[in-house]
Formats: sequence, structure tokens, C-alpha cells
Amino acid sequence: MTDTLLPRGAAEPAPDRCFFRKGCNPLAETGRSKLQNQRAILNQQILKAVRLRAGAENLLRVTTNNKVREQVLLELSFVNSDLQILKEELEGLNISVEVYQNAEEAFSIPLIPLGLKETKEVDFTIPLKDFILEHYSEDSSEYEDEIADLMDLRQACRTPSRDEAGIEMLISYFNQLGFIENRFFPPTRYMGILFTWYDSFTGVPVCQQNLLLEKASILFNIGALYTQIGTRCNRQTQSGLENAVDAFQRAAGILNYLKETFTHTPSYDMSPAMLSVLAKMMLAQAQECVFEQISLPGIRNEFFTLVKMAQEVAKVGEVYMLVDTAMNQAPVKENIPYSWSKLAQIKSDHYKALAHYFVATILSDHKLRSTDDEDQQEKIWSQLYDHMPEGLTILTILKDKVQRKQLGKAHLRKAIVYHEEALRACGLCRKLRNIDILQEILTVAHKRSLLKYAQQEQEDDFLSLIQAPDILPKTEHKVDMVSPQLSKVKVKDFFHRLGPLSVFSAKQRWTAPRTICFHCEDGKLGFTLRGGAPVQVHSLDPICSAASLGLKEGDYIISVEGMDCKWLGVNEVLEKLKSKGEQDTEIQVISCQDTTASMHNKSATYSVGMQKTYSLICLAMEEDKIDHSKKTTTSKVPFLSWGTKNRQKAASTLCLPSAIAGSSQTKKLTSPFTLLNTENLLY
Repeated sequence: MTDTLLPRGAAEPAPDRCFFRKGCNPLAETGRSKLQNQRAILNQQILKAVRLRAGAENLLRVTTNNKVREQVLLELSFVNSDLQILKEELEGLNISVEVYQNAEEAFSIPLIPLGLKETKEVDFTIPLKDFILEHYSEDSSEYEDEIADLMDLRQACRTPSRDEAGIEMLISYFNQLGFIENRFFPPTRYMGILFTWYDSFTGVPVCQQNLLLEKASILFNIGALYTQIGTRCNRQTQSGLENAVDAFQRAAGILNYLKETFTHTPSYDMSPAMLSVLAKMMLAQAQECVFEQISLPGIRNEFFTLVKMAQEVAKVGEVYMLVDTAMNQAPVKENIPYSWSKLAQIKSDHYKALAHYFVATILSDHKLRSTDDEDQQEKIWSQLYDHMPEGLTILTILKDKVQRKQLGKAHLRKAIVYHEEALRACGLCRKLRNIDILQEILTVAHKRSLLKYAQQEQEDDFLSLIQAPDILPKTEHKVDMVSPQLSKVKVKDFFHRLGPLSVFSAKQRWTAPRTICFHCEDGKLGFTLRGGAPVQVHSLDPICSAASLGLKEGDYIISVEGMDCKWLGVNEVLEKLKSKGEQDTEIQVISCQDTTASMHNKSATYSVGMQKTYSLICLAMEEDKIDHSKKTTTSKVPFLSWGTKNRQKAASTLCLPSAIAGSSQTKKLTSPFTLLNTENLLY
């Protein structure tokens, strides 16, 4: 349930104020909220364990007492075991797919959704109020409502509703972050606001003083929410399957956009390799829903229909095979849930088996009759196989009853092999064994193929040496990524009262506002105005009254007689100035200052067209000592280390302190919790 969240102090929606939707009630006892709460608890436990390990490693590094070293090594073994157990529990949450499925009873293989990334609360109040006072020279207390609205919107985004309203709210916050970045995050320094997000797969926290981590994480959650919407759709109706296909395509588009825009994120779940695999998985699930959509009205036992269905389902098996292959490549293999990889393998085998079953049905149930179009069937068979079995031709298959029957039995044998492999893979994964509907679907399909095979004559089996060829995958409904259209969600800048963003941004610097009280001489101002809002002083007469009182060429007029005019154009400001006649007129002006300083070029998170920034994995930072930690960060061993090779490439390396200082050996990365030295790459 989502409710309208009005601006603070407003009884009804004010026409000139922003309002948005609340997130779901975080205390609601729904299956999804329980999973997210469990995820948050696990994230805190992982953070505590990683802090313990970091402290033990530091002690091991500095101690020379052998007895202490033995005790520390023993403690490290316990902590590493605890981390592995916590990781397995987090993986269990990631495979809890039944919670996200549609509530209606359905005989469908479950789909995989992504869990939302968890984050800590952020207090924007003090940093933004200080910046408004220092940079914009305005009374920051007048912007408390806007800051509170921003914090409320961020808080709501932690628990978005699983529908289009939730998507719209996340996109609204993402677009609002664009305004915030330009308003309050200068390229020359940090704001001191720490954004902390937890890895969706490992639970390891990532903390940065830059808004790019916040924007990347919100994009990830938009994609994750689309996957949850897709799994929630009713797959027993055409409209539900259409919505599911659309949701998975949009999820793939968001994840691909994140991969291409934020190229060096310090989080495993947002690494380019992981995002590429996740996008492929979403497209595979969309293709699966397309097949279900085609087969929903029922599959007629008719030649051309069965050929089409065989190639369609072969396409589903092919895309899942590619997903399974990608999931078993380093470095994704070490971080992707094992049950996800097994489910992709199971679906690949299951749908390949269905393809062979359909072809076997064609061969056993349909014979070439005198009324059939022989040329058309010959063309269809030539497009069905990548190669013909040895000793067989298409005409032989069409006209020879014995050869046709033997080839059909070969396809059934291959279907049975694939079914048995799917059941075996399902039995190897404890999480998947507990999904009853998956076991039931695989078992029913296997028994159907066995029954079909048993109906064939058996006496000549020992003479059959035909091997069933692979079926060429083909689809008339190929799915593609849907590029995100984030700009379609229109938002109003919370801080629009500061003035037009093209002028009043964090990149620009001005003098403090100057008050000038001048009068017109002979009905002339002594200057003209130009530009849009705000207007600039142009063609200033150096001997006019305003110039003698300090007005300069190029000054921006921000108020006239105490009335804010940052958003007024030339005609409106001139009208106000001339309305005073010969009386003294009071205006406030500011002068723009040149800024040439720039940030350091090293980058841990980079967005196209945005400033490169550092990142930091805050594993040993106490929440109540943030200010103190900022002062002492340089004296600690950083968790984000820059190797020699990476310095040359300006890429990022995520490293935890190694167990023994000065170790020259490079250890293989085996898990997100494995100790890394400065030369180990994250991706």
C-alpha cells in the first residue's frame, strides 16, 4: 500500500510544493518485508565479523609474540568460518524465490528476482545547511522543509512498493539526486556525507563520500524491483505474461545502463561482469515467459505447430545455457549464488528435453499423407536441424516409416537424458530440492517422455544406431533490453528557490550579496540587462549612480526592493526597476568568481560525464564517531588499495589487509571474504 506523502506542515497538496509516495510499511509482516529484514540483520552480522577479522589481522601484522600469533590465527579461523556461514545464509535469502512468485496456484518453474540493496540512514541536515549558508549566502533555516522532504524521500526509497508506483518513486529520487549533485557537491571537495550500501550478494558494506555510489545503488534497486514485479505477475494469463516479459526486459535495460555508466563500482554486485550476467539472466527469463505466452492456449498436436514450439523452446534452452556458462566464469562464479547457477542449468536441460520431445512427437504421430505439401515439409525439416543424421536424408525421414520411427525414438532417448540430468542437478542443490513445484514439474516431464518411449516398439532397439541431432533454436519473438527512460518521470527540484541551476550550482562561486541603493537620473538606469533568469548587468555607464555605489559589469541581480528575482526575466526586472521612478531603488547583486581547482583523477566510481571520485570500504567505522574517523582515515590502512598496475590504468582495486605484511605471494580470489593484497583485481 502506498500513500501520498505531503510536504511537511501542509494539510493538502500545495500546488507549488513537491509531494511523493511513501514506501511500504517496513514493519508489515509480509514475506518480502521479512526477507528484507533478515537481509538487513545479516548485513550487520557480516559487518561485525569483518571488523573482528580486520582487527585480528592488524594484531597479527604487528605482534612478534608466537603465543599471541597462534591465538590470533585460531581466532581468524573461527571468524572466517562464521563469515562463510553468514554468506550461505545470505545466499539462502537470494534463492527464496517462492516468496516473490504470484500468489495464484500455478504449474510454472519459479523465476529468480533480485533482492534490494540495503542502506543506512543518511542525515543531510547539517552538511546541506552549512553549504547553503557558506556557498549560497542564504539563511539555511529557511530550507529545513526541503531538506526534510529529501530525507523522507530517501527513507521511502528503502522500502518501495512492488509496483509501478515504487518504480516511479525510485526514479524520482534518482532524478532528484541529479539536482542535489549539481547544487551541493562541488568538484573541489567532499561534503562529509557518507553513503553506505551493502552488497546484495556478500553483505559487505561499501561507503563513499560521493553521490555516485548513491545513484548507482538506486539504479540497481530499480532493476531489482523490476525483477520482483516480473516474478509477481500472474503467468496463467496473457496479460500477466506480457507484463512479466516487459518487466524483465526493463530490468535488463537498467542493469546494462548501470554497467555502461558506472564502470568501476567498488561493490561485487555492481561489477561489470556481474551486471552482464544478471542482464543475461533477466533476458533469459523474459524469453521463458514468451514461450509460456505462446503455449498458454495449449499446444495442438499438429505438424507445423509442433515444429514452431520445438524451435521456440530450444531457444529458451539455449539462452539459459549461455547464462549457466556465464555464471561459471571467474570472477562471477565465486559470488553468484550456487542455487542460481544450478537453476539455470536445470532450466537449460529441461527446455532442451522439451524440444526433443516435441520433435519425437512429430516423427511418431505425423506421417506424410498424399494431401500434405511435401515441399513445405521438406523445407521445414531442413530448417529444424543443424545437420542431418548420418545415412539419412530429409526425403527418407518423410517417406521411410522405419527410419522415421527410429529417429523419433532417438529424440526421446535424448529428451530422457536431459530430463534425468535436470533432476540430478536439482538433487545436488539443497535449496532447490525444497522447492516442491520445481521437483513436480521436472518429474512430470520426465515421466511423460518415458511413457512416450514405452509406447514405441522395442524389439529393434539394438539395431538403432541413429543419434538425434541438435535442434536449431529459433524464435519469432526475440526479447531485447528496454533502455531506461528516466527522464519521463518529471520531478521538481526541492531547492529550486536557490535559483536557476545553470547559474546557482556548486561549481560556481560568487561574492557575498551586495546591497546597492541607487536612483535613476533623467529616467535612465545607467545600465541595461541581458540574459535569462537571473538577469545580468550589461553596458554599465561608469559614471552612473549605481556604478559609483559598487555595481559592476556582469553582476547578477538577485533581488529588487527585497523581492527575490532569481527566476525573473529581463522584462520583469526592468519593470520593477522603472516602477520606482526617480525614487531610490535597492537591489542586491552578486559577482561570479572564477574557479580553476579540480579534483584528483583517481577513480573508484566513474559515471559518464561526471567527476571521478575516490571510494572507501568502511569496515571499521563506528557510526557515532564519523567525524573523528574522517580526521584519522589517512593514518589507517585503507581498505581500498591502489596497486602499481592500477595506478597506471586509473582503475580501482578493492583490497582487504593481507594477513602478513610484506607477503610477496598473490593469493587466488576464492570468495568475497578472501584476503587480498594490493595487486589483486576485484573484477
